Amino acid sequence: MKLRRRVLNQLLLGGAVFGVSAAHAATLQVGQAAPDFVLPDQDGKTRQLADWRGKWLVLYFYPKNDTPGCTTEACNFRDDWLLLQELGAAVVGLSVDTSASYAAFAQKYKLPFPLLADAKGEVAARYGALSDWLVYKFAKRQTFIVDPQGRIARIYRSVDSDKHSAEIVADLRQLRQAR
Repeated sequence: MKLRRRVLNQLLLGGAVFGVSAAHAATLQVGQAAPDFVLPDQDGKTRQLADWRGKWLVLYFYPKNDTPGCTTEACNFRDDWLLLQELGAAVVGLSVDTSASYAAFAQKYKLPFPLLADAKGEVAARYGALSDWLVYKFAKRQTFIVDPQGRIARIYRSVDSDKHSAEIVADLRQLRQAR
């Protein structure tokens, strides 16, 4: 009973249920080097942060493949894909979902960008984007813009799936003008 009450209180207060990633989330700041990763994509190809060195990278974390909010967010990035490329940006989605579901999700919605499988949630935790309930882990809907030098340029801890891609486009224009 006490554990259930503690979990409920943490959820209502917006905190991390078991404290995983809460401390790191507070320390990750704009201007810091983006945490590195090496993960498989939906085609089984190994991807790492260095693959996008020299480009802007929109690294978005999402809870689960083929759910309404995650599908909306992915399709909006897909629809803005050419515009994002014109801005010199690549898009990468990352979730702790099963790797088998990535290929089907990407194919079903014709997603032109990689989806990375963070099965253990380690990368999401390094970015402070992991909810860990011990028996169930999921990535929080958060996004990071990484600059061409590999530093974090923007952090979005609260994301509206419907408007997020447009927000990213506007912010990339601003970031590029500031350079």
